[in-house]
Amino acid sequence: MSEGEWRRLDPRTLLAGAAVLCGVAGGAALPAVAGLSGGRPLWQAVAWVLAGAALLVLGGTAADWVRLRRTRYRVGTERVDLHTGLLLLKRRSLARERIRSVDLTANPLQRFLGLVKVRIGTGEHTGGESTLELELVTRTEGERLRRELLTRPTDRQEPDHDGVLAVLDPRWIRYAPVSFLAPALGGAAAGAVLQVSEWFGAQAEVIDWIGDRFRDTSLTWAITDLVLLATAAGAVGALGLWIEMWWNYRLEREPGGTLRVRRGLFTARSVTLEERRLRGIELVEPLGVRLFGAARVDAVATGLAQDDDDKHADLKNLLPAAPRERAERVAALVLREPQPPTGTPLAAHPRAARARRLRRALWSVLGPAAVLAVLGALLTPVLLYVAAGCALVLGPVAVLLALDAYRSLGHGVSGGYLVARSGSVRRTTVALQRSGVIGWTVKQSYFQRRAGILTVTATTAAGEGAYDVLDAGESQGLAFAAEAVPGLLAPFLETPGPGTPALETPDLETPFVETPEARPTER
Repeated sequence: MSEGEWRRLDPRTLLAGAAVLCGVAGGAALPAVAGLSGGRPLWQAVAWVLAGAALLVLGGTAADWVRLRRTRYRVGTERVDLHTGLLLLKRRSLARERIRSVDLTANPLQRFLGLVKVRIGTGEHTGGESTLELELVTRTEGERLRRELLTRPTDRQEPDHDGVLAVLDPRWIRYAPVSFLAPALGGAAAGAVLQVSEWFGAQAEVIDWIGDRFRDTSLTWAITDLVLLATAAGAVGALGLWIEMWWNYRLEREPGGTLRVRRGLFTARSVTLEERRLRGIELVEPLGVRLFGAARVDAVATGLAQDDDDKHADLKNLLPAAPRERAERVAALVLREPQPPTGTPLAAHPRAARARRLRRALWSVLGPAAVLAVLGALLTPVLLYVAAGCALVLGPVAVLLALDAYRSLGHGVSGGYLVARSGSVRRTTVALQRSGVIGWTVKQSYFQRRAGILTVTATTAAGEGAYDVLDAGESQGLAFAAEAVPGLLAPFLETPGPGTPALETPDLETPFVETPEARPTER
């Protein structure tokens, strides 16, 4: 076919849709038969259900056939067009120069049929108007579209860094049970058991059965055992989800300056990122993963948005939780740097930042405990014991987390990157291209002013859009901002006089500093 010719979706789309409808009809058949057989003969209920299932499958397949016949797309030299609709006609068009991603996904059925769903996006946060979806085309056609739409002319030749940057190491699965996902899945499993039992009117029986199992056990040990069981269930669920998300993982650099991540056991995913849109990387270390010396690598890039249709497809993930040394090596390869910027020594923050975190941690525990104590004095002594238990158990934990959060604070400059680190429960270290910073925000609350600290925020058109250097010393934070992006903050700093510090705090009534010519026009 010549370039610019209209093309249609693959006819096997009808098979995929019919198979899904058959599964839906089959799943609803049994409860439907049980419900209908109460007032009529069994054969009549079965006949009604079979007729309804046939109508559902045939009607859905007919609708898919109409959609297939009325959908066509075209890739031209300047635009990608999609026409679809019968009664409500839709004409969608994207300029090729604005296309930032072409992502391919395929569930098990689609993989069996050799089909993929193609999602073409500009990366702008404007809802469905910024994406085109082709559901479904052949795998060969999807790969052709991905290469054709993302290939950019480039003069950079660095063959030493091309090829595979990382592949799956099955040993990384050991970090799945210690992620935040495990307790969340455990709680979800416990809630699902109670919810399903309520649907069938058996919730009281389930609770009584659990109570009988712990009849001779104290309340404390019963709660402990239930928590451990939920945690074990969550760990098993986290292992299964990790296998589904990251099996067959592969990170590679392709000719033309693109990074490609492929992963997925049942649902195969392929995410492509242009290197010219990359502004840095983020090393993410959740507490459980960090205790085992591991970290995850995320991209800081323009034109990346969360895929709302797939909650497990975080498009910025470049590497799953892996040993920190391996994660930093992959980060260096992604950035084409000899050494990872995240490994550079970082400047410590003043002790006032530590005191600030300790106060917040203690207030977060002692405040609710005080409320419980007051209510206990007014209502029941039981709340007094609860308040004391919270203070004695959660108080030391909060202090330890606060001290760890202070030790995690740091900032520095490494070559062409500024580096900032913060967090305890979820520690992040971001390495951001200095050339990608378009402005600084300087914030100082009343309590920060009294403590002589401030927060400076690097503004960029990539990633989260803003990255904080929390609670740095006044001169320290301003000096860092001035060094990281020379000239950007200088017009807002007071000229030092004899005997005054080299940098003075700028006027914080207008904290946002931005060069008009660098203001982003797209995300």
